[in-house]
Amino acid sequence: MTKWVYAFGGGKAEGRAVDHELLGGKGANLAEMASLGLPVPPGFTLIADACRRFHDKGRCLEETIRAEVMDALHALEGETGRHFGDTAHPLLLSVRSGARASMPGMMDTVLNLGLNDETVEALGHTAGDARFAWDSYRRFIQMYGDVVMGLDHEVFEELLEHEKGRLGRDLDTELSAVEWQHVVGLYKTLISDELGQTFPQDPFTQLWGAIGGVFSSWMNPRAVTYRDLHQIPGHWGTAVNVQAMVFGNLGSSSATGVAFTRNPSTGENALYGEFLVNAQGEDVVAGIRTPQSITEAGRIASGSDKPSLEKLMPSLYGEFAAICNRLEAHYRDMQDVEFTIERGKLWMLQTREGKRTTRAAMKVAIDMVAEGLISEEEAVSRIDPASLDQLLHPTIDPRVDRQVIGSGLPASPGAASGEIVFTAEDAVAADAEGRKVIMVRVETSPEDIHGMHAAEGILTTRGGMTSHAAVVARGMGIPCVAGAGTMRVDQRNQLLIGLGVSLKKGDIITIDGSTGRVLKGNVPMRQPELSGDFAQLMVWADKARRMTVRTNADTVADARAARDFGAEGIGLCRTEHMFFEGDRIHAMREMILAEDEQGRRAALDKLLPMQRADFTELFSIMHGLPVTIRMLDPPLHEFLPKTDEEVAEVAARMGMEEPFLRRRVDALHEFNPMLGNRGCRIAICYPEIAEMQARAIFEAAVAAARDTGAAVVPEIMVPLVGLKSELDYVKDVIDRIARQVMAEAGMELSYLVGTMIELPRAALRAHVIAETAEFFSFGTNDLTQTTFGISRDDASSFIATYQRKGIIEHDPFVSLDFDGVGELIKLAAERGRQARPDMKLGICGEHGGEPRSIRFCESVGLDYVSCSPFRVPIARLAAAQAAIAAAKG
Repeated sequence: MTKWVYAFGGGKAEGRAVDHELLGGKGANLAEMASLGLPVPPGFTLIADACRRFHDKGRCLEETIRAEVMDALHALEGETGRHFGDTAHPLLLSVRSGARASMPGMMDTVLNLGLNDETVEALGHTAGDARFAWDSYRRFIQMYGDVVMGLDHEVFEELLEHEKGRLGRDLDTELSAVEWQHVVGLYKTLISDELGQTFPQDPFTQLWGAIGGVFSSWMNPRAVTYRDLHQIPGHWGTAVNVQAMVFGNLGSSSATGVAFTRNPSTGENALYGEFLVNAQGEDVVAGIRTPQSITEAGRIASGSDKPSLEKLMPSLYGEFAAICNRLEAHYRDMQDVEFTIERGKLWMLQTREGKRTTRAAMKVAIDMVAEGLISEEEAVSRIDPASLDQLLHPTIDPRVDRQVIGSGLPASPGAASGEIVFTAEDAVAADAEGRKVIMVRVETSPEDIHGMHAAEGILTTRGGMTSHAAVVARGMGIPCVAGAGTMRVDQRNQLLIGLGVSLKKGDIITIDGSTGRVLKGNVPMRQPELSGDFAQLMVWADKARRMTVRTNADTVADARAARDFGAEGIGLCRTEHMFFEGDRIHAMREMILAEDEQGRRAALDKLLPMQRADFTELFSIMHGLPVTIRMLDPPLHEFLPKTDEEVAEVAARMGMEEPFLRRRVDALHEFNPMLGNRGCRIAICYPEIAEMQARAIFEAAVAAARDTGAAVVPEIMVPLVGLKSELDYVKDVIDRIARQVMAEAGMELSYLVGTMIELPRAALRAHVIAETAEFFSFGTNDLTQTTFGISRDDASSFIATYQRKGIIEHDPFVSLDFDGVGELIKLAAERGRQARPDMKLGICGEHGGEPRSIRFCESVGLDYVSCSPFRVPIARLAAAQAAIAAAKG
């Protein structure tokens, strides 16, 4: 039978850290800390399977699960010496989510559960503080009313703000016990008026409601959006952790805080975090009060005049620092911890792998290798390849003048410019229109996740380094300035007011997430230097990987950038992209519109020197590295004029009558161009095009070899082959031109002729095609289209719906479809090497730079992946991780 509930506390636990799939990350680590003898409030965890069962049963908790919860609750009462619902010594509970993967702020929490009109009096008596008790009750009603009963927390906040205004109090001012008691009455009346039901007084009704509310939050919009962004499967579900409450808001000897065992922005090996005296946990991240630094060094760096925990409570700080060191050594990774001090007693509420910037992640990993905590391979495996994109963000050019209009905390590094928007919805709308924006908020909340993803950067006027904005921005890799207290957001009038300026929606600002400065206007940027820790990590990655990494490059600029990023050749040069520049398009149109072969050859003679010069430069830049050149692929009509204005311009330039030109354009029109006369079909119908391209390639190889002294071995790729006879025909053309050029140059050239596998038939007949092809390059963009029967350009209209409804897990145009497209790749690789054991195999679609797809490429034994220049470092790291994982089996 399934065990639904696992207990922890008192130096023992029924689970351990390795049980994160069962207990979720929070539950597994609570169990681990309890087992280590650390001061953890006792409690129990409902496993993630219970969440799935809850949703399968129509959001209902089964009796078998309820029975186990009751047994665990009775054990918890024995552990604490308090009783749930007791009117003398009540046990109060926290009910928190805990998914397998960290999802900060995305799901719901209920604190102080078990309070009602009677137990609140008992809490005040046992705590000796009635004000604390009624404030705790007020917090509980607000949380429960939002999470379980569905009344938005902002409604409660508005009522509280109105009441404080009526009493003549500032928003940050605490109320007396009598005043909080009055607010509690107002909250209960609000629930009754708005929802037509009373706030539940029965603690067990509260318990079942809170557990169901947290399970339900797994499917709330912000959690779903976060899972989509981070590719977290929806079927995982979340565990629920129920613990005895401990209170950080019991006076000046109590506190609560969040800390990282190393700096999450820089990776510096120093304790880093914030706390508040006399506060509950949500106060630290909510930004309502300015948090204080845990360490004295942090206080000095932030310029705060408030005492650090190190100075205020030195013995407790020492105990806390020792626990942090022990946790980091135990987990062998930087930890993100939450703690509460209740009247001089330290309690550890959570530890988890700390989210950090990529730059910090690399420093932590490299430092831990030096400290002997982890190996080089483990350091390589710890960096998310996709996160390397953070390092490619520009930074502000230090040489330029700048107008600083505000400053805050450097919450997430990098710089970004964009139009000001004040809502997540405006950010999403602007992104859809191709406009770059900075989302400006007083403070972000989990509901803003879609806007944060769409924005170039985040600016908040409230909150600290562990606020929601800071944590989520760091995880996304976007710049963030948090807690810009020198600035003010006028939400009603849509204004950002800074030092001497008032900016409206649509005005441009620049934020520097590395310094915390906010600048007026669009400030010039510069690209980062990928050296230091990055270079060291890449050395270790290159040592570990088996596959080589090439780039998709059609221009000199792309090729140079790719070499700087460590590309080991060109895996795809799309020659058609070269025909759109300058006068080339005119010669190309002359060739297409010519009435006979003689006219086409005349136009191709104009294109030949242009193509030859392009290829010579690419061969020279790659200097001895492989270069794969794809012959003309798209249908010819793509090069022709489309609008009336373009037709008139081209007709005038070519001395052609407009009606005649229109007839020629219409004659080349295809109903389904993707499956029309393109790829190798063009070379077969118009072999003179293939002849010109082959001559340009071979003459460029001769020129580059003479210029550089390094042999050039071109790899000529014939696209869209489905029949061996198609490849035979085109290869004969290529071989004939090769012999001619070698005879003319008096130089022998080595070259390969292969094909792009992008049709299911080609994959199925790979063993036959391999008799002619000397290499295969999998064109997964078209192979995905032809396998699914889905146009990539039209897929966006329904793929998101498919993902939301669980029809598919990943967009197959972003992450390779292993079961279908992947099966064809595997089959083609096996059959191709049966016919030609030394056949070179690679991938050149967009999937060549996507980490999950790269792991698949390693599993089927491909020789290389090819991707866009700026994804080369990502591919190098992903290929290394794939090789490490494969070696471990």
